[in-house]
Amino acid sequence: MSTGESFMAHLVELRTRLLNAVVAVLIVFVCLFPFASKLYTLLAKPLLSKLPKGGQMIATDVTTPFFVPLKVALMAAFLISLPYILYQVWRFVAPGLYEHEKRLVWPLIIASTTLFFCGMAFAYFMVFPIVFGFITASAPMGVAVMTDIDKYLSFVLTMFVAFGLTFQVPVAVVLMVRMGFITVAKLREIRPYMVVGSFVVGAIFTPPDVVSQSMLAVPLWLLYETGILVAVWVGRKKSGEGEEESKEESGEE
Repeated sequence: MSTGESFMAHLVELRTRLLNAVVAVLIVFVCLFPFASKLYTLLAKPLLSKLPKGGQMIATDVTTPFFVPLKVALMAAFLISLPYILYQVWRFVAPGLYEHEKRLVWPLIIASTTLFFCGMAFAYFMVFPIVFGFITASAPMGVAVMTDIDKYLSFVLTMFVAFGLTFQVPVAVVLMVRMGFITVAKLREIRPYMVVGSFVVGAIFTPPDVVSQSMLAVPLWLLYETGILVAVWVGRKKSGEGEEESKEESGEE
């Protein structure tokens, strides 16, 4: 097969995988569409539960009440379809990987996906109730807290992404150590800078209050420490496997 034919074959394969992923998202979206309003109510529950009696959310644009629940349904469809999407990505890249790389990719995909969902769950169940309770309690006398539903969705998505990425820290640490970009000793050496950086990240991606900033910064630091521990364990396991392979080769000789 010539270079041009090989390139075209890869493009056709990429198109097929992308089409499969898009179709999967659309199928799930169609199934979720009738429940779009209920999904938004579920998403808004952490704020609604903290509003004063009689408080409510508002829609300032004419089309917002229709399109915002639609966005939530689409987001939910993407998250539900994510395992299948990652499987399509795997099918596309797998032929070009070595056997040891294939053994590494699947655990990384599963771990990163699980941790991202854990980050979203942590934000929804732990962070949102505290943050929204603090914000509504801080409103001046005579000020009614009535958030626009579109702005609320934007805020929630930003927080989901921030905490989802934060929970990727152990995977990033293990991957950097495994690929030789950094050593465990160096990670321990830069620990104080990581603690300071965690609070800087918390200040950037969360509302300007100490509570929400700490609820992002502290998990980020703890996940960094977890990544170091896992990297040490993986390093020992890799060394053990290397010693076993060396013994087997010596025995064969």
